[in-house]
Amino acid sequence: MLHLVWYILVGLIAGIIAKSIMHAHLTIFWTIVLGIIGSIIGGAVTHMFVPPRDQRFHPAGLIFSTLGAILVLFVCYKLKIRFPHCRIAREWWCKLVT
Repeated sequence: MLHLVWYILVGLIAGIIAKSIMHAHLTIFWTIVLGIIGSIIGGAVTHMFVPPRDQRFHPAGLIFSTLGAILVLFVCYKLKIRFPHCRIAREWWCKLVT
């Protein structure tokens, strides 16, 4: 259970850093998803160069998670893939504020 919380926390931090570097506007959900995917990609790249001793896959740390998330955003921009916007949350927020 603690690993799941750790993945979400590292994913959130890596996603925030990546989207601020790449100037992307994402919801908090997609920021976490971006960071987790970046962590998986960063872990895969690091395991190609330095194989783990226990032969288990471990996601990357914060640095390689951020680099993986930047790579995901770069590929999405090149392929013109758009992340969906959360209109329901935006409408709810506008009703709450006004």
